[in-house]
Amino acid sequence: MIKTEKSSRESVTENVNLVLPSHANALGTAFGGTIISWIDITAAICAQRHSSSICVTASIDALNFLSPALVGDTVSLKAKVIYTGRTSMMIHVDVTAQNLKDRTPRKCADAYLTFVAIDEQRRPKAVPTLKLESDAERIEYELAAKRRESLLAQKAQPQSYNP
Repeated sequence: MIKTEKSSRESVTENVNLVLPSHANALGTAFGGTIISWIDITAAICAQRHSSSICVTASIDALNFLSPALVGDTVSLKAKVIYTGRTSMMIHVDVTAQNLKDRTPRKCADAYLTFVAIDEQRRPKAVPTLKLESDAERIEYELAAKRRESLLAQKAQPQSYNP
């Protein structure tokens, strides 16, 4: 039986990666694209756990790099569903880097992504609503709903490019 409501804790996804020289630039810091890839994969797994179906990335709504991840650091990613629409989910991913010598974690990046659940014919599919279990989750949900409204309004505006 498919659940019609799920809490965010049911689909929280954590992923840990080691920054290798092949992930880094000449300065010894991880390429932004590598971090973005790890964010997208972790968020996709979270969305798929929540929806119990294949999900596709609809957008990266916000992404901020806050500090570099260095070769030899571990990078921990934690993703959770913070908003659900009819067929879409907004996922927040918190990224921290940690040097294994001093083991002090530092916030490395923060991202918000939207995923759409799809069926076997690759059409959007309904997702379980988000069961809010705390005041903090309710506030996060309301902020995500406002962020979604703002993003939809922005997408509705005609875009022009003037080099």
